[in-house]
Amino acid sequence: MGYVAPGSMRLGDFVKDSFMRTGDQIRESTRKDYGSAMTDLIKAVGNIDYQRIQQTHGELFRQARLDQGDSPATVGKKLRGLKRLFQLAVERKQLDENPFRYVKVPKVPRQKIRIYTAVEIDRMLKTASELQNESVLEWDLIITLALTTGMRRSELLNLVWSNIDFGEMTIEVSPKRNTVETWEWRIKDTDRRFLPLKEDVSRLLVDLQNRRPEGYPYVFVPPGRYDYIQRELRPKGKWTLLSAKDNVINNFTRQFKKIQSKAHVDKGTFHDIRKTAITNWFRQGLSEYDVMTLAGHSDFATTHRFYLAVADDLVARARQAIAHQVSPRLLEKCCKRNIRSVSRESKNGANWCNE
Repeated sequence: MGYVAPGSMRLGDFVKDSFMRTGDQIRESTRKDYGSAMTDLIKAVGNIDYQRIQQTHGELFRQARLDQGDSPATVGKKLRGLKRLFQLAVERKQLDENPFRYVKVPKVPRQKIRIYTAVEIDRMLKTASELQNESVLEWDLIITLALTTGMRRSELLNLVWSNIDFGEMTIEVSPKRNTVETWEWRIKDTDRRFLPLKEDVSRLLVDLQNRRPEGYPYVFVPPGRYDYIQRELRPKGKWTLLSAKDNVINNFTRQFKKIQSKAHVDKGTFHDIRKTAITNWFRQGLSEYDVMTLAGHSDFATTHRFYLAVADDLVARARQAIAHQVSPRLLEKCCKRNIRSVSRESKNGANWCNE
């Protein structure tokens, strides 16, 4: 009575055990996503022994989340997280096989990738410059650097002056250690990478550096915000890895939306500037490997799936290409024959063509 077989654990204990074994090898945000997915699985199938989980439980979970209103993309993300947790158990010899291995994720319609036009970028930069006195952030420089380097928001806000080599005209995107001056921060996908710095952007950065008081290592974190993080949040243990990723600047998204609104730019996010930069690299002839490296992706599938927008002139170029595949005289002869067929069919009330 009450006997528990070696290795037997409820799902709630299983995910805690997995996190303990993994340690700091995964990002805090990833740990949070995995934990949320496991909570939803327990709601769907109960807090049963993880060794009893089968493929049917995964299919039940998938349908339950869809019925609860989760989007197919969200359900797919949660399923991938659960698959990873069970796969780690297989690798640790806790399970013989991954019970969710063959559970299919919901199909997600491919959405059109939002990229900004040159006119929209000009409008946002002009508006950002005009609103400079209303914000402590250097919005025009942030937008410019995002467009020319393809850096993520988190990468920009965790950029320190020592990452910029004004002599070599490069920017190093690198993780940060927990020191007296800097907080710990990790890069997504890759360890570090180097990006080119344009000469005119370099001059703007030099000007910003000259205007900043001594003792502030972060390029875009305003002195007041830096002081608050250093004196109030870090000493009290209120500053985490997730904070360094998402909360460096308060109301960042709200401020960007305000710029968009005043610039009359509909929809779009700050991250879409990165997509615009990556798409432009391809249009300028950079190879797939080069773009993947500059973007900081671990594989090209990510670059292709999420960031490559179709060139505006693709349809026009395709039309021009197929025009040479059919002889104009043959096409004209074919059309005349079809028109005669239409005339005969029209007499019988079967007009199937509007030519």
